[in-house]
Amino acid sequence: MRKTFGDPIAEDLRFVVKTIVGEENFVDMVPNRSNNYCCGGGGGFLQSGYKEQRLQYGRLKDQQIQDTKATYCIAGCHNCHAQIHELSEHYGAGYQVVHIWTILCLAMGILGPNEREYLGDDLKEVDVFHPETAF
Repeated sequence: MRKTFGDPIAEDLRFVVKTIVGEENFVDMVPNRSNNYCCGGGGGFLQSGYKEQRLQYGRLKDQQIQDTKATYCIAGCHNCHAQIHELSEHYGAGYQVVHIWTILCLAMGILGPNEREYLGDDLKEVDVFHPETAF
């Protein structure tokens, strides 16, 4: 998606993320948009059996994420999520990796207790939606 649809899709996703987390909490990677680095988990590589090579290839992405000093990395797809999560653990970075839908559902107040596995302790108990005051 990063290269196929380019910057217009990247801008749409950036708008969504900034709206959810607040612009002040959005930390950009460098490079970004359609020039962002691949994590190395897509195209079947995640399931290829070449784990050490995959982790070595992903080192650039891990360093890019670490350079932001962000505590969360939002991944758009399952392969990216799994790869980046493993990179964080493998290289000891300690940032959390969440699916974009996790943050979206958390913001809407519909994230179930069993869907909070990848949230850090700072967000595991967050409930931003209160049905009794919504209407």
